[in-house]
Formats: sequence, structure tokens, C-alpha cells
Amino acid sequence: MYLVENPVLQRELLVNLRTPRAFVLLAVYQILLAGVVILAWPSPGKLDLTQSQPSARKLVDLFFVGQYVLASLMAPSFAAGAITGEKERKTYELLLASPLRPGAIVLGKMIASLTHLAMLVVASLPIIVLCLPLGGVSIYEVLAAYLGLVNSVIVFGAIGICCSSFFGRTAASLVVSYLLILPLVLAGILFWNFLAADGALRLKIFTTIVPAYSLTTSILLCSAASARMIYPPDVGSEGNEVIDLDTEATQSVGLVIQRDQFPDRLFAPPKRRELMKDGSNPVFDKEIHSELFSQGTLMLRLVIQVSMLLAIPLMAILLFWRPSLAPWYISYVVIFNMLVGPVFLAGMMTGERERQTLDLLLTTIISPWQILWGKLLAGLRVSAVLTSFLLWPVLLASILVSAYWTNWDSVLVYFAIILTTCIVSSVVALCCSVLFQRTSLSLMATYLTLLVLYAMPLVVSALLRILDFPNSTLMRIRWTSALSPFTAAFAVPLDEEMTVAATEFARGGDPWMLAAYFFASALLAGILMVAMLRLLETRWRVSAL
Repeated sequence: MYLVENPVLQRELLVNLRTPRAFVLLAVYQILLAGVVILAWPSPGKLDLTQSQPSARKLVDLFFVGQYVLASLMAPSFAAGAITGEKERKTYELLLASPLRPGAIVLGKMIASLTHLAMLVVASLPIIVLCLPLGGVSIYEVLAAYLGLVNSVIVFGAIGICCSSFFGRTAASLVVSYLLILPLVLAGILFWNFLAADGALRLKIFTTIVPAYSLTTSILLCSAASARMIYPPDVGSEGNEVIDLDTEATQSVGLVIQRDQFPDRLFAPPKRRELMKDGSNPVFDKEIHSELFSQGTLMLRLVIQVSMLLAIPLMAILLFWRPSLAPWYISYVVIFNMLVGPVFLAGMMTGERERQTLDLLLTTIISPWQILWGKLLAGLRVSAVLTSFLLWPVLLASILVSAYWTNWDSVLVYFAIILTTCIVSSVVALCCSVLFQRTSLSLMATYLTLLVLYAMPLVVSALLRILDFPNSTLMRIRWTSALSPFTAAFAVPLDEEMTVAATEFARGGDPWMLAAYFFASALLAGILMVAMLRLLETRWRVSAL
């Protein structure tokens, strides 16, 4: 019943592996990896890696790190919606009423969600084998790396399944999964690089200790998900019950959100007890007072606690101990906003479609512009407040650390970069919500778009630098990252006391790159807002007819 005759596993495998999306994803994944190998393959005009083993090892490490990061990004997207999808489709209670045991349901969902990702990982093995003749790495290290990659995928999938059992929406499950997986990904990369000089020790660890810990963690997480399904608290309302926030505040453990106190009322204002004023936007009022928290504040409380837990050691090292590493802390804040910000906007319009209320909304006297800015401002308000919780260490360091006193203008630029990132991420998420039909697709499209805009040019630049491409080519590639806040953070000019060492992102201050970032961000946000307004106006006219 658990594996051989598990109907959940059979059904999910058929649905996931027979869709055109599965074949397209496999083809794109293989083409990207093959392109890396083609770029790195020795030729008369490129670096001969057969004569430079350190460069070859660096290339192979980049290959594995890239796969590791991609797997960590894709694993939650497959697993975090396994159980919440049943709740959103209103089939959760039917699944629990079946004769299947909760453990069989959880195991079937987990294996089915990770099978596609496992196929991608295994399919890349022939490509990496082609890199072995370049030297610098042995077949045993390759096998150890793949074993560690598979174990990581299993753990990430178990985290996604466990989060999926605790939340009622895929978006909430996905963002909490990413926040929990992010420190594990960073720790894995640092640990892999730390053992780079001792291949034998790394081989032993990744073939003995890592599998044991991964198996134990996965079993514990799946057991927690199974135990929750034995006595599910959300049965009786198809997994979509509206939670009373006052009751939740009295029963919750740890962080409690008080809607009538500062700063909680910034993103969770108290319930309205009087009529709206004349001229108010009813869309904004409805979104900010009820829609964001109709499923309770568990996701919000976890986001705040996990982000602050990670921020404490990072701010101690990057802001106070080594002030020259302040751009790295700004990059952490940007990553947090990339993960959390889209959650509150990617479902704004798709939620209306899923509730079949979009046409009703468009036939009211509320104009498309009011709908857009009301939903954008409601989501941006929550995203900006949550992100600002991570900025108080920057303000504190600016007061306590003397190195920041002569760089106060650079600190202001850091705040401007974060604010611009919040706006752009929110606009991209709202645009995807207008274009797509389902919230899960809108959220994943938003994440993919932000990765392409923010991270892809940096990855390409790092790869070309490893392959020793000319500086003129690297400079042209670098200008393609004008929309990346990571590039902008490292391009902020600093004085000699806080000189940032040369990095893969930037080499010192670059005011022109900063100007390009702000200009490109404003241009992109404006274009997307005009496009969304045109789309809504067109449908508004059709609905009015």
C-alpha cells in the first residue's frame, strides 16, 4: 500500500510525468547544462583546461553548485503544493476519507513530487561525465557530489511536504519552505567549498554522515505531516476555514501579532468598526483588512521569526565585525524580499479568478486603475514592512560603528536600493497575477522572472570570468545586470575605510551602474503598470458590454 499499490503515487506520477511541461523542463535543463560544457570545452581560442587543473576543478564545482541551487529552488515548487493543492481543489476531505493511511498519502505525494526532479538530476550525469577528461576531479568525487545532491533533494522535498500539511494555501507553504531551505543551501555550499582541499574527507562525509542525517530528517518531517493528517484541524471546511485572529492570538505560541499595536498595525491593521470615508478605495480597504489574513497569521509569524533568526548572526559579522561586507547583508535583505514579497501580490488577481469574482469586480464602478493601485499598495505595504524588520540592524550599525559615519550617503543609497527592489518585485508579481490563471503558476512565474532579472546576468558573468573571457566581454555582460539589486549594492561608492574587495559582482563603487539600476527599475515598473492597466481596461470594457 505504501509503494507497490499506492493509488496516490500512481495518480501523481501519471499527472506529473505525462504533461508537456515535464518534457519541456527536461529539455531546457539539459540544454542549459550542455551549454555550460560547450562554453568550457577546450578550443584554440579558449583556456586549455587540460593544463590547468585548478581551473577545471573550479568549473566542475560551479557545475555542481549550480545544480544544487537549481534543485533547492525546484524541490519546494514540486512538493510545497502537494497537500495544499488538495485543499485548494476541495478534495482534501475526500482524500482523508479514503482507506489509505496518512503515511501512505504523505509518502506517495513526496515520491511523486520528487521523481521529476530526480530525473533531471540523473539526466545531467552524462554531461558531467564528459567533463572528467578535463582533469582536476575524480569519478568518486562526482559520485559523492551526486549522492549529496540526491540527499539534499529528499530533505528539501520533506520540508515542502511538511509545510504543505500545515498551511491552507500553496503560496504560504512555498514561501515558508524557501525560508527554511535557504540557510541549508548556504550551509551546504560553504561546507562543500570548505572541504575542497581534502577530497578524501569530503568523499567519506558525503557517503556516510550526510545520508544518515538526511534520512533521519526526512523521516521526522514526514512523520510530522502524517501525524497532522490523522487528526486534521482543518477538516469540516475543506481546508479553507477563516480563522479568527483574536482567538489565534490567545492560543498561538511564540510571536503574537497584535493588530492594535505598533508596528503590527502597519501590516495588520485592526478590524474596521466604522464606515469607509467618501472617496476611499474599497479594493485597498478590503485587501488590507481581511484578505491577507483570512487563513490566520501562522505563515506571517514564521516568516518574521525565521528571517530575524538568520539576520542576527549575519548582522553581527557583515555589519559590525566587518563593515566592508555590508553589501552582503543588503543582498540578504534583497533575497528575503524576493522570496516573501511576491507571496502577497502573486495571488491578487488570480485569487479573483479562482473565486470567480473577477468579472463581478470589473463590472463595478471601480476603475481598473483603482483596482491596480489598491491591490499593489496593499501587498507592497506588507512586503515593505516585513523587509524593514531586517533593516533596523543597518540603522543601528550606522549609529554605533564609526566606519559608517563618513558613509551616511551610501547607507541612504542602500535603503533606496531595498525600496526599489520592493517596488519592482511587487509590480512583477502583480503583473504575473494578471497574466496567469492560477496563483501557484503566478508565484512560480514571478520567482523565475526575478531570478532571470536579478541573478542570471551575475551567473553568466561568473562563468565567463572562470573561462578567462576578455575584460571587454565581461564589461558588456556586466551592463546586462543593470536591473540587479545585487550589482547595485556592490556598486555603492565607499571611502577607504570601508573599501569593498573585488568580488564576482562588482569591483568597487560605480555610480553609473547605480544610476542605470534606478533608471532601469523605474522604466520596467512603469512599462508593466501601463501593460496591466491596458489589459484590465480591455476586459473592463468587454465586461461592461
